[in-house]
Amino acid sequence: MAKINTRPSTDAFEGGDISFKRPSQAKEIIRRLKKNKGAMVGLILLILIILVVIFADVIAPYDAGVIQVADNKLAAPGTPGHPLGCDSYGRDVLSRLVHGARNSLKVAIIASITSCLVGCTLGSIAGYFGGKIDQIIMRTLDIFMSIPDLLFTMVVVAALGSSIPVLIIAMTLAYFTNYVRLVRSGVLNLVDQEYGGASPARIILSHIIPNTLGIILVNVTLNVSSLVIYQSTLSFIGLSLPAPAPEWGSMLSSARVDMLRAPTLVLFPALAIVLTAFSVNLLGDGLRDAMDPRLKS
Repeated sequence: MAKINTRPSTDAFEGGDISFKRPSQAKEIIRRLKKNKGAMVGLILLILIILVVIFADVIAPYDAGVIQVADNKLAAPGTPGHPLGCDSYGRDVLSRLVHGARNSLKVAIIASITSCLVGCTLGSIAGYFGGKIDQIIMRTLDIFMSIPDLLFTMVVVAALGSSIPVLIIAMTLAYFTNYVRLVRSGVLNLVDQEYGGASPARIILSHIIPNTLGIILVNVTLNVSSLVIYQSTLSFIGLSLPAPAPEWGSMLSSARVDMLRAPTLVLFPALAIVLTAFSVNLLGDGLRDAMDPRLKS
């Protein structure tokens, strides 16, 4: 009787027909992010807000949010032609809300990116070269950090005037400091490794920055939330875009007088600020968890 071989054949393995590939880091991050329900809720909310920004002109005309119509003063929500009512100047609230989203998000996103670029550049230079260069950059950073953000921004806006470029410059200078310290600490941990005689620029761009990219991306995302609130604060105290440009903070400021007679004038912009910050924070927290190597399954 022939003997039956019960051992599993290894020919397929020896011949290399079967191979197991480890999923890429990006795919693994996306997989973990999809499993995070909070991050998905934040992403959906943020996509909806971005769609409102993109199609603001389709949702409501810009002119209706800046032209004053005395007959529409404090029109209640549900008034024909004004679904969310009108403010004390007779301007359509829906138009101001959707176009205010465009102004607020544009400034916040651009300022978050520019502050990241400035901070990462200075942090990389300080950490890589060290010595006197590091001392100069870090002592200058201490000066910036000793000045309150709001006071610093007020000085910049007062000196240069209210406009989107000036706001971006002021908010960049107020928020770049965190990136300097973050990237510098990452560079100090990696700078002593051997890189085969590559140039400093190549080492920083090809090796050091990619190794700190995860935490940088998370901070950029979370900073958008902070900058939305910060920019709304500036417009609330009259240090943002000049009237009648629609902004959520200026809408809150002008609604204070009529808050008891028309509480929805405060409710709608406040809700817009909270939902935007909430969605970005949820997404940022989800990215942080997804990029944390300790959470790998």
